[in-house]
Amino acid sequence: MNKTTSKKLNKADQYNDPKHNYLRYWDGRDYEQAAEEIAIRRLLKDMKFKQAVDVGGGYGRLSVVLRDYADKVTLAEPSQQQLDISKDFLKGKPKVDAILAQAEKLPFDNDTVDLAMVVRVIHHLPNPVPAFEEIYRVLRKDGYFLIEFANYSNFKNRIKHAVKFQKMPVDPVDIKTHESDIPFVNHNPKTVKKQLAQTGFKVEQVLSVSNFRSPTLKKILPKSVLVSLEKSLQKPLAKTYCGPSTVYLLRKV
Repeated sequence: MNKTTSKKLNKADQYNDPKHNYLRYWDGRDYEQAAEEIAIRRLLKDMKFKQAVDVGGGYGRLSVVLRDYADKVTLAEPSQQQLDISKDFLKGKPKVDAILAQAEKLPFDNDTVDLAMVVRVIHHLPNPVPAFEEIYRVLRKDGYFLIEFANYSNFKNRIKHAVKFQKMPVDPVDIKTHESDIPFVNHNPKTVKKQLAQTGFKVEQVLSVSNFRSPTLKKILPKSVLVSLEKSLQKPLAKTYCGPSTVYLLRKV
């Protein structure tokens, strides 16, 4: 049975805004959903965990994928609105509990979690190090950390900077398109990798994800073709950090 705490934590930005329904945000984004699932299943293939935590996992969109790899999955989400949505989304889906929690303050004892996953979260964290340190704290020795983040060093941005004879920034880049107090940044994957290493994580695998995230391509090519291309190129393109999303699988050392 899903359990949702009523404990009040910090404000969870726009995800508590009744005008912003994150479940509806995914309407028409079937390719992006498939791309992320492919990456998760590829990285976790043949693995089995006792306790997995989907940190900042919204309404449980990808928590349900983790059920195939863990005896117990906890959705740790800072937005009460997202947890309310999760009650319906996770109904009839066993092995997933839901709790109100911030990435920087997780309600788990030291060394108790086998797998932590963070997807589409650190674009709201210009400094993700406190979250990395907290995840390191709760993970068991040799536990795994799967993280996805918006990659500023993608192919499109590299061309944009090259024609202007500009170096790629190493610090997070604010990409907000409208007035807002909510951080929205893209990260340099090499910087993120360095931050993770300094925290105590070792990179096991890297993938380039959502490589064909383009409104034009999605109009021209059917989803089946895009997904097939995605599946075949996530690993080959990883070394070049080509796609708009980078995924690391790391191990606590």
